[in-house]
Amino acid sequence: MTERPIDPDVDLHVPAQRGEARPAVLAVIAAGGALGALARHGAQSALPAAPGGFPWATFWVNVSGCLLIGVLMVVITEVRRPHPLARPFLGVGVLGGYTTFSTYAVDVQRLVGAGAPVTGLAYLAGTLAAALAAVAAGMWLTRRVAGARADGRAGAR
Repeated sequence: MTERPIDPDVDLHVPAQRGEARPAVLAVIAAGGALGALARHGAQSALPAAPGGFPWATFWVNVSGCLLIGVLMVVITEVRRPHPLARPFLGVGVLGGYTTFSTYAVDVQRLVGAGAPVTGLAYLAGTLAAALAAVAAGMWLTRRVAGARADGRAGAR
């Protein structure tokens, strides 16, 4: 049985792809991260959380980012062969900079510290459940759309 690589963009049998950071990859990750972080900042500025209040901006940023990660991973692993820098730019950079699970952890700590442990627990569990559901939904929807398009192209022949 042939073993499939965990990361389709990296072949560890190629010495140049083992652990050495390539400047182009680092550059696209940095550029994507800056864009993602700016988008997150915009969302958090538009929906600031009151002390002890539910941090809706962080919640929706993480859930929408997870949905997009689900979409992206299906597109680049099942639908089309992307440019080698697409996943580092979009997945690691843009979506990595956009989603903010470190802020999620700090938000939980702030909620508990502000005397809102029930809200903190609801946020802790709700974000996790919603983020996992969003990844699954993004993958499912993308597969449905890609399958419908493929069926439409096959019927046109």
